[in-house]
Amino acid sequence: MGTRTWNRDRATKRLDAKIDGLPLKDIEIKEYVRDTDLGNLPRHVAYRVNGVHLYADILNLNDMLHVTDVEGETCHRRTLRFLNLHYRAVHRVLLRVDALFVDFHNQRLHSVVTKPYDSEAKRVHKAVAVGQLVIDVLAQTGEDADHPAADMRVGIDTGLALAVNNGRRGHREPLFLGEPANYAAKRSGGGKSTGIYLTNKARKAIGLADVKNEDTTPLTPTEIKASQDEAKLGVNADEIVKEWKDDLDKNPIGSFEFSGHTPPFRTLDIEELSVKNSRRQDAATIYADIDGFTAYVGKNITTDADAKHVVRALDILRTELDAVLHEDFAGRKIRYIGDCVHGLLVEGTAQTTEAEETISNATLCASAMRSSFDLALKRLKDKGTDATTLGLAIGFEYGPMTVTRLGMKGDLVRCSVSRGVVTAENEQKRSAGTETAIGQKAYDAATEAVRNIFGSSRKRSNLYYEAAVEELSAKDDKAAKASKAMDSAGLLKPAAAVAPPLSFPNRRTGPSTPDGFA
Repeated sequence: MGTRTWNRDRATKRLDAKIDGLPLKDIEIKEYVRDTDLGNLPRHVAYRVNGVHLYADILNLNDMLHVTDVEGETCHRRTLRFLNLHYRAVHRVLLRVDALFVDFHNQRLHSVVTKPYDSEAKRVHKAVAVGQLVIDVLAQTGEDADHPAADMRVGIDTGLALAVNNGRRGHREPLFLGEPANYAAKRSGGGKSTGIYLTNKARKAIGLADVKNEDTTPLTPTEIKASQDEAKLGVNADEIVKEWKDDLDKNPIGSFEFSGHTPPFRTLDIEELSVKNSRRQDAATIYADIDGFTAYVGKNITTDADAKHVVRALDILRTELDAVLHEDFAGRKIRYIGDCVHGLLVEGTAQTTEAEETISNATLCASAMRSSFDLALKRLKDKGTDATTLGLAIGFEYGPMTVTRLGMKGDLVRCSVSRGVVTAENEQKRSAGTETAIGQKAYDAATEAVRNIFGSSRKRSNLYYEAAVEELSAKDDKAAKASKAMDSAGLLKPAAAVAPPLSFPNRRTGPSTPDGFA
């Protein structure tokens, strides 16, 4: 019910139930074979997959978010349409080349090439050709100055990964765990220059020499052409663009229409959202990333007995972080991004967000996530799964947030994009596995008590729930004092401001006439 408090006994019971519900004996590790369907995987099944991972980043997303000085509806509408145009184009590319779609998180695409099954070199060549096709297609799928073409940077690595269920209602796509996914993502996010960047492992697979710096050495046009000739994709950019334009004519995107959600976000049904039914309001956004998980997977992927612990640890840790966000603090998970949880929190009414209260509760939520994470590691170890090498890096920010779904009808992708979302992810990235960081806007809008917790660095090590409640309460933070009082009383009612007696309907934001004109 979202009490805005964390309780160790409650979390322990929750964790024990989840761990007992996923015994090691019930987890199955299977080998990926020809035409295995990785969609809708059961919670207890994982596949060991030898494939080539491709990440493609849209480098000019941040430019779209800053197309106006003020982060208002105009920049959000333009950014969401910009993403939607390109999502729909990339969807067509992957269908035509028979590559696995894994995820499209805001500016970042993840795809896996598993065919041909009998040749790693041919898979790498195909991934390079697919990467160049994505670049060539998205260079043509802009509409105008407000919705330009996408500048792309592609990262590629090859190797063994575990495919597990990513747990999304409606269409549970696979999630790939392991070094090739992580290293491909690092190459795509390793700089601001366009091009295709391979790890040395992927380069070696196709006979190219190692390079000193993988992030500054893109493939040359000659090397790309060699991969295209080898791959023979059978489709070109002009064909994809024509199909894309035909689809836009038949199924136009339409104009994004925003309304504010009546807090808390816990009650938001994201699966009901669409272009014409999107949400936008001031809120806090949080990224909680499991630190050290790639190394943990790499150490345990080769044997079935060890791989079972990977599946169990990820399932328990991520679902507990989600439970803290959703059950304890009335927030909403937007999505799992690999071993990271991205979510939103808001306090106030449908008309007005209470900034200080939202940020204080986000601080308490982040501290509760860390307390639950450490408790989960202990309970897992007590029940046979040692994941104590893992840490948790958390970043959060405050500001105008959007929530919607984009892409092809019948296969829509959740999306929450804004300047604050980008900042929250960057705050998480600058944090080590024991640290929590707060964005500048959240810091500036927070109570003195919150600012005191994080200090001038806007970062704090080992911020656990009990310490956060005590320190915030000592500085007269209202949300923390309410949480502390509820902890003492053992009451299960919201610790934030008293909810209004009426539930306001979702409201439209912005001018009531189209485009603000009378």
